[in-house]
Amino acid sequence: MNKKTLSLSILALVTLGGFAYWRAQHAADTPPTAAAAGKGSPAQVVSLTTAQRRDMPVVIEAAGTVVPLNTVDVRPQVSSTVREVAIKEGQPVQRGTLLFRFDDRPDRANLEKAQAQLLRDRATLADLERQWQRAQDLRAQNFIAQSAADTVLSQLEAQRALVRSDEAALHASQTALSYNEIRSPLAGRAGAIAVYPGSLVQPSGAPLVTISQIDPIGVSFTVPENQLAALIGGGRQEGAALEVVIPGAAASGVLKGEVSFIDNSVDAGTGTLRVKGRLPNARQQLWPGQYVTVRMTLHTLKDVVVLPQAAIILRGNERSVYVVDAAGSAQLRAVQLRYAAGENVVVDGVQPGERVVLEGKQNLRPGTPVREAQPAASGAAR
Repeated sequence: MNKKTLSLSILALVTLGGFAYWRAQHAADTPPTAAAAGKGSPAQVVSLTTAQRRDMPVVIEAAGTVVPLNTVDVRPQVSSTVREVAIKEGQPVQRGTLLFRFDDRPDRANLEKAQAQLLRDRATLADLERQWQRAQDLRAQNFIAQSAADTVLSQLEAQRALVRSDEAALHASQTALSYNEIRSPLAGRAGAIAVYPGSLVQPSGAPLVTISQIDPIGVSFTVPENQLAALIGGGRQEGAALEVVIPGAAASGVLKGEVSFIDNSVDAGTGTLRVKGRLPNARQQLWPGQYVTVRMTLHTLKDVVVLPQAAIILRGNERSVYVVDAAGSAQLRAVQLRYAAGENVVVDGVQPGERVVLEGKQNLRPGTPVREAQPAASGAAR
């Protein structure tokens, strides 16, 4: 073999080798089709879950502030001097509990004066009534003129009006005297006391004390405006109240109440609606000004399909899951999300009882055979 023939043989072998290498690299870089992926490929080990049909409550959670349902700033209605402070700071009080007594000597003297005036005018009224009776008898016998009888009647009517005026003055004196005692208008808890015996108080001054209702108590929070329809009754039975739950507020774990107020307008700046709840607070687990987490069940979705959120595949605006068919292959299926709560999500597009890939879906292609992972034995786990 001459040198020319040897060179051509070597060149041909190099060319064939390069072409074979290029074909191998091209085949490795080309993704397999769906049919090729499922045909002859080994089964992928995945974790599966079963789609369940059940009821799903629609719950919203918000940050709230504990507020008293009623708060009263106690102020005097007259200018006077404090004679007695009948309560202590922070003391629980009932409706009608005596709070303060003022110096009532001027008002008591005015009351006694009004009582005496009324007694005097009533005595005069009784005398005029007797005169009127005699005048009628004398007039019947023509012993006096009609004008004389009319004069007595006029005096009698004027005296009756004077007595009614005295009675009104007596009631005014009794009312003024009652202002010298201040009693609690509601059951609650007293705040800081701003006066002491001997202090001069006036109606325009600072409050003497503040009484706040503790039991029941309120909680104020806001909800998004898109929940308005459900908030005002959508999806609930007629007349059923919305339940408000504060987790971790009681020894049993939760404190339950109901919605007592929904604002009549949406805050245009925040797009939220203000809501208040009313809760029992006999053990005083909640305190005004306290920050709490509020949960509220708006309504319940009946007979819906529920999956774990971990099974959902997110691709832009699309949502899908891998469903295992009867042949044991994973099939990609688009779904629509209706509501998400915690680890679960309500979906449309999956039937109850279908098996859905939960873990291991990142290595799957449509048509890939799958095998459910078996739980490890206790010994192997150790």
